[in-house]
Amino acid sequence: MTIFQVEPVVFSVEMCYNMKNGIGNVQRTARTETENQKGGEKMKTKLYTNNIHQYLQCSDIIDFDNESVAQLADKLYSASNGETDFIRKAFEYVRDHISHSADIGADEVPCTASQVLKAGHGVCFAKSHLLAAILRSRGISAGFCYQKIVLNDDADVPELVYHGLNGVYLREHDKWIRLDARGNKEGVNAQFSIDTEQLAFPIRTDKGEQDDFTVYPVPDKEIIDVLTSNNSRAQLCVITADLDRDALDSVCHSVPPPP
Repeated sequence: MTIFQVEPVVFSVEMCYNMKNGIGNVQRTARTETENQKGGEKMKTKLYTNNIHQYLQCSDIIDFDNESVAQLADKLYSASNGETDFIRKAFEYVRDHISHSADIGADEVPCTASQVLKAGHGVCFAKSHLLAAILRSRGISAGFCYQKIVLNDDADVPELVYHGLNGVYLREHDKWIRLDARGNKEGVNAQFSIDTEQLAFPIRTDKGEQDDFTVYPVPDKEIIDVLTSNNSRAQLCVITADLDRDALDSVCHSVPPPP
């Protein structure tokens, strides 16, 4: 069984993102593409690199060498019936037990996996860091995906903001899937699914929303810079110079600026 199937390189608008229209601060090109199909439902992901080891690395952000993160991974793994069940349990733990910062009005901005676990909350990007760390701790390949979604449907001029989620490799099924551990609430119902995606925010192309199916091995650098260079979400709302507005708003929305 191959880890993943490498298709010929295909360059297209969907696979090349520029700073003003895409995910990062430089043009990022997906290098390989894999398509998963089962039962008539097509789930498509694009791998940024065919070097699978990059989806297993420990780093300052995905710090699964932290004792608390490693212990949580071991605890969830011990309670699981196989690797796929562990992935589901890890996803549901981050989704349900780690709050989205905006949902609880938390102003702290954790970024690394261990910071998110300690704080008990994080924005979507930060929660994806924790889920990747838990999975990588047990040797499961995991990466990062991004979408651009409308912040407020009622706004006179709809504004697109970034949203972060995960891409995960299911060894037992020989396929990559995307999981969104943002946290469920009214109108948001993300679930673990092998055959058909059920993400937090289905993309509405008629509203200008965009889906980048690329699974990146490292989190977006600019988003990391935003999360690590400010002390609070409220502070992020008033420090706008030299920052990409989309990335900024996706972190600090719903938090009013300080008086």
